[in-house]
Amino acid sequence: MDVARRSTTGRWPVPTCRPMRGRSWRSPNGSRRLPARLAQGLGVLAFTLASSAFAATAWADDAPTTVIDDRGVRVTLDAPPARIVSLLPSLTETVCALGACDRLVGTDRFSDWPESVEALPKLGGFEDVQVERLYALSPDLVLAAESARVIERLEALGLTVLAVEPRSLEDARRAVGLLGTVLGLEDEAVALLARIDGQRRDASARIPDVWREARVYFEVSSTPHAAGESSFIGELLAGLGLANIVPAALGPFPKLNPEFVVRENPDLILGSEGAIAGMATRPGWRALTALDKGHACAFEERRHDVLVRPGPRLGEAAGILADCIADLPERQATR
Repeated sequence: MDVARRSTTGRWPVPTCRPMRGRSWRSPNGSRRLPARLAQGLGVLAFTLASSAFAATAWADDAPTTVIDDRGVRVTLDAPPARIVSLLPSLTETVCALGACDRLVGTDRFSDWPESVEALPKLGGFEDVQVERLYALSPDLVLAAESARVIERLEALGLTVLAVEPRSLEDARRAVGLLGTVLGLEDEAVALLARIDGQRRDASARIPDVWREARVYFEVSSTPHAAGESSFIGELLAGLGLANIVPAALGPFPKLNPEFVVRENPDLILGSEGAIAGMATRPGWRALTALDKGHACAFEERRHDVLVRPGPRLGEAAGILADCIADLPERQATR
């Protein structure tokens, strides 16, 4: 399940998240065990060194620049693109977070942050890209998910496509670096990664000690699909000191048998307002300790979008999780 493209509705700005009190229903569209601070520090150091080395030659003397995208395809640009179409919300957000929002000339229908991109031409969704309208915009570069079937058709029309599809925190970091290089904004990419890392550290420091090592279930959709240990959401949770009940062996976003959650009986449940509001009606779920004690975070739709997009707001996502957990009723550690 590709959360980056399926959980993509919502607007910005957003209200605060809150513990389990929401009642309205609006349906939203390997775990690494390095200590969180060490992993974050090593990641930003590695990127900083690589970016600094490459920045000396990237776009030097207006020479063409070649990068390798997620398909393993070499993509060459003669100059930094001035007209960009983005077909994935996380990529749209990254372009804007790097300070190049003014280069966007069109996006997919789900891209809605920052607010300025809502005024851009909307060119369909993952399966129904409006190719003729896109081509008419004369983009220098099209950003698309690696799994988008429209790529071959766009390239047949002579358009330059860069396929980038973040699925993990490492992927998201790499996407920032790749786009920073392509856009000629390497310094901005380094600064953005440092800001995300700082936000994640601050969020981790706000988690009450009593919640550290709590066993958590994060529901992505009410099927139910969950965020497992190996997903970018699972990695965010691990960075906050939480233990995921969905092991990496099940995949990043597995579809679960509802009985699995009942059997695991998590200490903490996270999900959208609508999902949380309906959980008690599921067979056996009313007895879940987390629901009984109010140990659940129900996120308003637009905040939920921040949590399920592997883009430049991952640091903000960690803060949203930390703030809600800090406001929960007191937990008695039992394990």
